[in-house]
Amino acid sequence: MKLSSSGHVRKYASVNYLKNEPKKPDVKTAIPGPKTLALTEKLGKIQNTGAINFFVNYEKSIGNYIVDVDDNVLLDVFTQISSIPLGYNHPRFHDVMKNSQNLSHFINRPALGIFPSADWPDKLERALLSIAPKGLKHVTTMACGACSNEQAFKLMFTAYQRRKRGEPTEEEKESCVYNKEPGCPDLVILGFDGAFHGRSMGCLNVTHTKWIHKMDYPHMDWPCAAFPKLKYPLEENVEENKQEEARCLEDVRRKIDEYNARGKFVAGLIVEPIQGEGGDNSASADFFCQVQAICKEKGVFFHVDEVQTGGGSTGTIWQHEQWNLPHPPDVVTFSKKMLTGGFYATDELLPREAYRIFNTWMGDPTKVLLLEEMVKVIKDENLLSQVKVTGEYLRSNLNELQVNLDKLW
Repeated sequence: MKLSSSGHVRKYASVNYLKNEPKKPDVKTAIPGPKTLALTEKLGKIQNTGAINFFVNYEKSIGNYIVDVDDNVLLDVFTQISSIPLGYNHPRFHDVMKNSQNLSHFINRPALGIFPSADWPDKLERALLSIAPKGLKHVTTMACGACSNEQAFKLMFTAYQRRKRGEPTEEEKESCVYNKEPGCPDLVILGFDGAFHGRSMGCLNVTHTKWIHKMDYPHMDWPCAAFPKLKYPLEENVEENKQEEARCLEDVRRKIDEYNARGKFVAGLIVEPIQGEGGDNSASADFFCQVQAICKEKGVFFHVDEVQTGGGSTGTIWQHEQWNLPHPPDVVTFSKKMLTGGFYATDELLPREAYRIFNTWMGDPTKVLLLEEMVKVIKDENLLSQVKVTGEYLRSNLNELQVNLDKLW
C-alpha cells in the first residue's frame, strides 16, 4: 500500500515492478543465521569482520526488502548506509545492464581525466547537469563521498590563495614540493561538532563524532564550531531554538576570527544539511542562510556536503534547495544515492591548471549510466512528490504517537 498525492491510500497496481516485492518481513532463523556465521568465520581468515551484520542474497532481494543468505526477509530501512536510491533489483537498472550499447562501458574503464569516451559530455548533461543545484553549472565526478570532499577542500584552498595573491610564484612552486611555506600555506576548513564527512585524513579533520574514526591518526588544528541541538517538538520550543541557533552562529563567527588572528586562515566552511552519523541533527533554513552570510562577510567559501542528503530522499534532489539561499553554495559534494561521487562548483572554484583535481579514474561511467536512468525514473514516476506525501504521513503519525506516549508517562 502507499499514499496518493491526495493523502489517500492506494495499491501499487500501476507500479508493475513491485509485484514480486514481499508483502511483509519473514524471519526464519536467528540473525545472524547459521549460513552467515559460517561465512563470517571464512571471511574472518582473510580480513576483519567485526562490522558485518549478515551476508546478503542480492539475487533474491527486491524493492524495499533485503534477503539474507539464511532466507530471512527484512524491510530495509538502512539501505546500504543510505546509498540505494530505488531499492533492490530495480527493473530499469536491469535494462541498463542488458543494453548491448552499454557493454563497452562495463568492460573498459577509462581514465576519464585524459581519455573520456565520446558520449561522456552528453552523459554528464543528462545525469548530473539536468539536476544540478541552482546556479551551479560545473560538475566533476569522483569515486566516493570522502574523495569528493577532499577534492572540494583543494578547490577552496586554491581559490582562496588565488584570490589572495593571483598566480603562484616560483618560490611557492618549489617550497610546496617539500611541504614548506609559502607553497603550503597554513589554511584551514571550519567544521561542526557532530559532523561526519568521511574517513580519509583530510575529512577526519572536520569529522567530530566517534573516537573509532579518529584515534591514533595525526590531525591538523582545524576549527570546530557548535552545531544546534534543537529541542523538540519544534513548534513548542521556538524561542529556545532561536537562541540555540544564535549561540552556534556566534561560535562560527568567533572561530573564524580566532583562527584568522592566529594566522591559520579559514578558507572554507563545510556543513551537512542533516547530521546523520552525528545523531540525526538538523537546523532551520534561516540558520544555514546566516552561516552563508557569515562566510560571505569573512571571505570564507561555503561548502554543502550532500553526500547523505542528496538524491531525493528529503523531497528535493538537494536538501539545501529548501533553504532558499540568496546565493548558490560555492561547492556541493555528493555520493551515496547519487551512485557516483563528485562535486558541483562555481566558476571561481574551478581549477585553472590541468591535474590539480585529478586521479586515475575520476569517477566511473557505469555508475553515471545508472544515475542517468535513476533521474528518468524519479521524473517518470513523480517520486519527489511521493517522498513529500509519505514523509508527511510518517511525520504526522510519529507526532500523534509522541502525544499518545506522553500521556502514558
